[in-house]
Amino acid sequence: MRELLYYQDVMMQQFTAQIVRTSKEETRSYVVLSNTAFYPTGGGQPHDTGMINDCRVVDVEKVDDEIRHYVEGNVDALEGEVTGRIDWERRFDHMQQHCGQHILTAAFVELFDFPTVSFHLGTELVTIDIAAGQVSDEQLAQAEKRANEIILENRPIETKWLSREELSSYPLRKDVAVEEDIRLVIIPEYDYNGCGGTHPTSTGQVSAIKIMGTEKMKSNTRISFVCGNRVLHQLAMRKAVLSDIARQLSVPEHSAAEALRKMFIDTKDTEKALEDAQNKLLEYEARELVEKSENGIVGATFENRTVQALQKLGRIVVSQMEDGVCLLVANNEDKLQFIAARGSRVEKSMKLISGAILPLINGKGGGSDAFVQGGGEKCVSAVELLGEMEKLAAK
Repeated sequence: MRELLYYQDVMMQQFTAQIVRTSKEETRSYVVLSNTAFYPTGGGQPHDTGMINDCRVVDVEKVDDEIRHYVEGNVDALEGEVTGRIDWERRFDHMQQHCGQHILTAAFVELFDFPTVSFHLGTELVTIDIAAGQVSDEQLAQAEKRANEIILENRPIETKWLSREELSSYPLRKDVAVEEDIRLVIIPEYDYNGCGGTHPTSTGQVSAIKIMGTEKMKSNTRISFVCGNRVLHQLAMRKAVLSDIARQLSVPEHSAAEALRKMFIDTKDTEKALEDAQNKLLEYEARELVEKSENGIVGATFENRTVQALQKLGRIVVSQMEDGVCLLVANNEDKLQFIAARGSRVEKSMKLISGAILPLINGKGGGSDAFVQGGGEKCVSAVELLGEMEKLAAK
């Protein structure tokens, strides 16, 4: 393990090696080299990508005692000595994020004795789950500040291969699971951790750490953060969003939050005023329907009116007509919807009406003796459905 090129020289971007063998695994072709600088997926860090001669490396995995480079292209053309080229932007990003995780994790242990129980390096965010049910904003700020202090000090990052017996000489952050080929990643006088991943040669290369948010994960807290170039990408994205919001609100960026808050308040006020106006219109409409009622029955059909609007109107009608029944039907796109309501002095159950008409429209409905609603297919017209309801109400 320790002879692998990505451990010998973590900054190596290009190398030469001999083809040991080529093969296929299901639908994928792979290459095994005499040595490699391509890091395989492991320890929470994603694999490298790049090129071997003219073949693109899309995945790298350690299988038993060999490292397989899964490639696109004519694998049969690879023979003898080949040149490997690492996608350095991807690799260095992974190194920044992985090292940043070590630094931030150590900060939580040092300041609050909160150990990390899991780690995930995603394409946009990095997360650690720490063994703490709750982490305050102040604790997050302190851990972030401490982590960035370690970065700015530009401490060297050392690696050592040790036996299990030699581990007792180091203040490990957590126990090491492997029994041999133990690789220790060391930030002197700060963090000592068994790790097989790739890291920069100094903390300054991590550049910066920014915590992005937290969420509850059972008894733990998940902390999302970014390091290095990802901080700049996140800043650029947020700057673009903030600039767009400020432009649409016609305010300076520093005033966007207050302007947005005011807009939400104004919108809620407008929605309340609109709702009040709609309720007044419904009351006026209800009075007109009551005035046109015959034999204590109010019946009407509508085009494209929601069942919620029918419900409101029906309740207003029967509040003005204690001895009457209100029957409303709406022709809504691909279905018919209806309500039936009775006044407080009417004994007839509205369920009798809905139970009789639902089979006519292959419909479903529900409600109480005083108020029912339902809907179904356009097997009959809205006018015909209302006619059947009025017959049932008149019985």
